[in-house]
Amino acid sequence: MTGRYYEEFEVGETITHERRRTVSEADNQRFCDMTMNQQPLHLDSVFAAETEFGDRLVNGLYTLSLAVGLSIPETTDGTIVANLGYDDVDHPNPVFHGDTIRAQSTVVDKRETSDGEHGVVTMRVEAYSVTDGDDDVLVCSFERTALSVKRPTEDADPGGD
Repeated sequence: MTGRYYEEFEVGETITHERRRTVSEADNQRFCDMTMNQQPLHLDSVFAAETEFGDRLVNGLYTLSLAVGLSIPETTDGTIVANLGYDDVDHPNPVFHGDTIRAQSTVVDKRETSDGEHGVVTMRVEAYSVTDGDDDVLVCSFERTALSVKRPTEDADPGGD
């Protein structure tokens, strides 16, 4: 487990996620097939060539899902009860086959639950297309709210005396 317990999140903290992924044509094709999204802008190179983008775009839901996946190891791996919601999703720039994506999460809010065993953590996740020599380009941002477990308390007397 590499994720954080509720107490380890600090509001205002930005977590840079180490993993990156280069998106392949096969990734996009499989995602579109699995989700039954046959939008020609994602799959038809002739159609896409005639659009303002000039090429096929990676499915935006794949980009969002990839950003969540990239964020898991340093945030909620093994410490999550459930994702509660995704809000304020924005795709300011397109992703193309061959783009390498990185992510970072900024903790924007946290609060304990009434049961005293969990906490709700809200993070602003940003995904960037990594460029060579230029500034990275923001391709997706959203708020992710997760129900997180609190650090287990140790028994006062583990020997039972």
